[in-house]
Amino acid sequence: MRRRRHNRPKPKVQLKEHARTNEKILVPQVMVIDIDGENRGVMDTAAAILLAQEQEADLVEVSPLAKPPVCKITDYGKLQYKVAKQEQQQKAKQKKIETKGIRIGFRTDKHDLLFKKAQAEKFLTRGSKVRIEIILRGREKAMQEKARENLNLFLKSIAIPYRFEEEIKRGPMGFTGLIVPG
Repeated sequence: MRRRRHNRPKPKVQLKEHARTNEKILVPQVMVIDIDGENRGVMDTAAAILLAQEQEADLVEVSPLAKPPVCKITDYGKLQYKVAKQEQQQKAKQKKIETKGIRIGFRTDKHDLLFKKAQAEKFLTRGSKVRIEIILRGREKAMQEKARENLNLFLKSIAIPYRFEEEIKRGPMGFTGLIVPG
């Protein structure tokens, strides 16, 4: 028997809004900043575009929400490159925190719990978040209090200080909790 694949909607790609340049600037007057960074004051848009063409550059709208909009005379390609580099540096500075998962069963043996405890402590020392799940199957779902108790005992056995990012809550497969190094 063949499995049917479901057609899931593809995530929509959000396009970045580019700055308006030269003839795409539709307002009648703009505040102009020269290539050297000097403020040239308020001008007609057509005059500002002519000034930019004389300097062999582009008129780029920097602050469209200002009254009147602020435009800078610059090389648009260089400006795009500079902005892309800044975004790349911002992305590199961000600290990425992984979420690791540990699953224990309702009847997991003591030695296995010790091994999983060591794994959880290792993840916490590395600075990762740890999602701890206790899985309930079949008739085990009737003993939810015992399962919650087992999960709490496991959490108490972890020696490294931690705090809850998400408290223990009931899920479709059992109980889950998210802890982070504290």
